[in-house]
Amino acid sequence: MGIFSKARPVVGLDIGTSSVKAVVLKGSSKGYQLQNLGIETLPPEVIVDGAIMDAEVVVEAIQTVFNKAKIKLRDVAVAVSGTSVIVKKITLPDMDPKELSESIQWEAEQYIPFDIEDVNLDFQILNRGVGDGSEMDVILVAVKKDKIHDYIGLVAQAGLDTKIVDVDGFALSNQFEVNYPSESGETVALIDMGSGVMNINILQDGQHVLYRDISLGGNQFTDAIQKELNVSYEQAEALKKGEEVEGINPSDVTDIINSVIEDISMEIQRSFDYYRATTSSETVDKVVLTGGCSKIAGIDSFLASKLSTKIELGNPFRNIAFPKKFDPAYLQDVAPLCAIAVGLAARKVGDK
Repeated sequence: MGIFSKARPVVGLDIGTSSVKAVVLKGSSKGYQLQNLGIETLPPEVIVDGAIMDAEVVVEAIQTVFNKAKIKLRDVAVAVSGTSVIVKKITLPDMDPKELSESIQWEAEQYIPFDIEDVNLDFQILNRGVGDGSEMDVILVAVKKDKIHDYIGLVAQAGLDTKIVDVDGFALSNQFEVNYPSESGETVALIDMGSGVMNINILQDGQHVLYRDISLGGNQFTDAIQKELNVSYEQAEALKKGEEVEGINPSDVTDIINSVIEDISMEIQRSFDYYRATTSSETVDKVVLTGGCSKIAGIDSFLASKLSTKIELGNPFRNIAFPKKFDPAYLQDVAPLCAIAVGLAARKVGDK
């Protein structure tokens, strides 16, 4: 993760559906310290299903974040997610990295549902077999080139330079490594529930075994509250956050929220079932939940009952020091929003 690296740091820039988050970390032999943090809310419908609908508004939000947080660095790391991103664990005949690099495009054509000329490919060998005829597990990543170009273009318009393009789920696991000690044999599901996309990343013994993006999140809660209670978008957002709105019975809001959580839990369960069907493991030991939806009252206990597993609310600043200029109460409040940005900020220019 580059804690001891002398390579240049980057700003972790998470361009989400409802907000832009920027984080700067300083690494040392003692770990990481938070240097800068900025969050700027985006209006509704500016980013839909990961597609940028109004680039000018997003660029302005990025510039505002950097100005308000007094961030001087120009090099950034961004992450992508959604239907333009494919992450698959595949099993191949054992070969050295050079051989795999030369053959990866042919191998990827069997697993990627896009024209191979339209994607950027990357891979990581997870483990290798021993002896003749052995096999190895490989994580294959494909991202549509136009998706990458859109994000790099946004960053350039904001006067910044993209040094790293990552995947949301990998940034999520990066911040988990920074903040939580690994336990041998443990299977952990990292779930980041944002406004428009839910990232599910299952780690077994610290290795990626399943990654999935689902187009569900905070917007589903807001839309359902608006529709069922006939209130404005602003009122629905307030009700979702547990605030009171005149004339609205709080129990009605709770019923709506629980109905949406039911749908979300079913999607998570499908991912868990697929994981169990494709691996030798029978259980997911715990879920670490981040993202704006993790702040919805009672969501952790509701999911715990539906998924029959332990739910822990994640804190991406758990193992990160911070100077006195940061209000601890503020950090605690915004922490669920910052997991991906922290994971990106822990990268360095030149990281593989």
